[in-house]
Amino acid sequence: MKLHGVLNASPDSLADFSIVNTPDEAVQRGELLLSQGCVGLDIGGAGSTQFAERVDVETEWARLDGKVQALAELCATHSATLSVDTWQPEVMRRAVEAGATMFNAADGMQHPDMLQLATNVDLPIVLPFVAGVDPKASQYVKGDPLEAISDYFKSALVRCDQVEISRDRLILDPGTGFGPADWEWEDRYLYQKHIYSNLEQLKSFGLPIYVSLPWKETDQHDELMEIVLRSGIDYGRCHQPLRVLQTHKRLAGELGWRA
Repeated sequence: MKLHGVLNASPDSLADFSIVNTPDEAVQRGELLLSQGCVGLDIGGAGSTQFAERVDVETEWARLDGKVQALAELCATHSATLSVDTWQPEVMRRAVEAGATMFNAADGMQHPDMLQLATNVDLPIVLPFVAGVDPKASQYVKGDPLEAISDYFKSALVRCDQVEISRDRLILDPGTGFGPADWEWEDRYLYQKHIYSNLEQLKSFGLPIYVSLPWKETDQHDELMEIVLRSGIDYGRCHQPLRVLQTHKRLAGELGWRA
């Protein structure tokens, strides 16, 4: 499992300890995350919760400019990956020019400009499940979410095939990190538990799986993390890598996993 540590350049992030306001703060947090076991960093300039302000390209990029460049230099030193989490193709383009080495395409590769950009650069792509270009949409989860997610990925892979984006660049994300944004927690918890308990259905695509791991410390969030780690994933996007690795080590001892 490869851990990618989270940095937020958005001031309305709920995980306020992950917010970085300057390039120096970004490097400081990036160094901490890498020292705690991450092999990649992920930074975003626009929140995706129902509480986050929707911002234009210039505002989002102003939050990222300088930080992406500083983190790209840090990641190059540590042979680590740097991804930028955005649904706006122009922000992604600028991020790649500034040194990002991985797409975290929050639009689900639906925007034609995002697809075109991806054809022009040979970088890995995190492809999340979303509905439409609005990452806050939640109407897609009516019915069995695994069926909806699988159908979505089938269509998304066809879109990528059509513009000759190699499938070995794609990493599937069930999208639980930002949706359903407007549900009460108990409903979100049951939704995520169902998805995490059935990740095998998504592994049938034969592509790596990327999951945004819980950062809140409650019994239900702890349970969700354990379900994900027991299921086995290729990438974990996390705010607190030590907590993830400690849980993984404990489970390994209980289940007799090989080191």
